[in-house]
Amino acid sequence: MRVEYLIEKLQEEFGDGIQLAEGNYSPAAIQIPAEELPAVCQFLHEGESTYFDQLSCITGLDDGPEAQTMNVVYSLYSIPYNQHLSLLVKLDRHEPQVPTISHIWRAADWHEREAFDLLGIQFIHHPDLRRILLPTDWKGYPLRKDYQDMEAYHGLPMKREEE
Repeated sequence: MRVEYLIEKLQEEFGDGIQLAEGNYSPAAIQIPAEELPAVCQFLHEGESTYFDQLSCITGLDDGPEAQTMNVVYSLYSIPYNQHLSLLVKLDRHEPQVPTISHIWRAADWHEREAFDLLGIQFIHHPDLRRILLPTDWKGYPLRKDYQDMEAYHGLPMKREEE
């Protein structure tokens, strides 16, 4: 199953908003509008000719304050077709929101929580969107490129003194 075939199938179903993502993605990534993500994932998961039965990873990426965008990359795998696929969703950095897909692949639950915890990406309709790695009262999102380390956390210094 080639990525061109998948793009063609997805464009037939969802329109021209589905495109090959620009950049060096391996495997090649298909760019999906955020609002179409759950329907596209359901289509890829349930389709007999596609059947991506496994969500391997969700990765959040910050393009930085200059770019004003963030990305979410979904790594899918089809066991019966031995096929890898990446889906890319570009988000506005000031309001990074994308619908959850945790109802399609249960593995998305913790992956989405991690991206929320470290980058502040909101996964709309997630059943339990809360921090998973950091304390609940942590300030900010450490994987954002403009993140500023706290001086102290509950009275404990957060920066090591220079020797």
